Amino acid sequence: MKLVSWLRLAVGCTLALVCFTAGQLRGQEQTLTEQGVIAGTMEIDFKTRTELDSTGTYTEGSSALGAKDTYAFKLSVAKTTEFSGKITRQPDLFTKIIRSQKQKAELSFDIGLAVRNPTNLDEKRNVGKWVGTVPINATTGAYEITGGAILDSPLRIAIDAVNKQPSFTDKFGGKLIGKSKKEDNLASYTYKRLVGNKTVEIKVAKVDPMKFVDLELAKGPAGNYPRTTVNGRLDFDYETGNWLTDGIRFRYNFNGKDVEDIVTGSVKWVEDDNRKTNGKGEYQFNLRWNEAKQAPQTTEAAAFDKLSDEDAFFAVDDSLPCMTGKIAYEDKFISGGETPASSKVTYALNANKLTKTQIVNFFKLWLVGIGPINDE
Repeated sequence: MKLVSWLRLAVGCTLALVCFTAGQLRGQEQTLTEQGVIAGTMEIDFKTRTELDSTGTYTEGSSALGAKDTYAFKLSVAKTTEFSGKITRQPDLFTKIIRSQKQKAELSFDIGLAVRNPTNLDEKRNVGKWVGTVPINATTGAYEITGGAILDSPLRIAIDAVNKQPSFTDKFGGKLIGKSKKEDNLASYTYKRLVGNKTVEIKVAKVDPMKFVDLELAKGPAGNYPRTTVNGRLDFDYETGNWLTDGIRFRYNFNGKDVEDIVTGSVKWVEDDNRKTNGKGEYQFNLRWNEAKQAPQTTEAAAFDKLSDEDAFFAVDDSLPCMTGKIAYEDKFISGGETPASSKVTYALNANKLTKTQIVNFFKLWLVGIGPINDE
């Protein structure tokens, strides 16, 4: 009898623990640690740099009428979503004499969306498109995310009804302010980050911010990836080619719970020793999610004790939720210079303790900023 009673107690406790754990996890998204969480290739053709106006109609150095930069890609995100297609960008064109505008700057999106079966990644379904137009304000550098509606081409994710998933269309919103391209607008800034149990900082003399102002990322490709609002900055350091941020804020609702993710850190530009001849360079990612909320890892901190603040700032700490890895470029330069005419780009980014929502949100933001991010 005593044995039976003990077994009943043990089973009861086990069931209670299972129920408690399930209750704890309900509404929370699981994290994943995965190599190649954003992977694939992109080919960039900078026709606005190679097809220049030969008529003398437009201001000096203008591209030819109709010339566009093209970003063609096929990229997998978190293994189960695929983005393939192209983004094109055309510049403003003004006549030389009276500066009449003959062509307005804009981005155009034409991206196919697909999902893969998590239990069999060979099974793929095309589910919709990411399409639309984003006008670019020549004066302010603002990417008017909602401006495509005036052209009957709002930037949106449009998903078809597939099996049990209903169809939906969700629009992007807000603004992205591109790089200023004016030296007198650059500012000095100090960036801080947590390394182990101490804070290190670096000061950059001239940074050019790419700003996100209530930028709204449409939901999708699957319905579980929520609509997200983004605010903050990703700053470009002209002297090093690095991108830095002291906080990009992503706000969204997941399973009825309001969530805010704060992304901090760096995307470091590293050139190959023979870049002038082979065109190679890469962005090395060291972005962290919610690092201020993480408990200091004193054991890992010891590895950074002897580093300078700058070296420690760029060092990877896998004890924290982060995105690492690289985006590698192989550029072909315009004859006689070091400005790329085209680029072959390979994505190999890794996730450490990140949710799929965090990964997809970051990827969408990266694509929206594709112009400023790939400018030289």
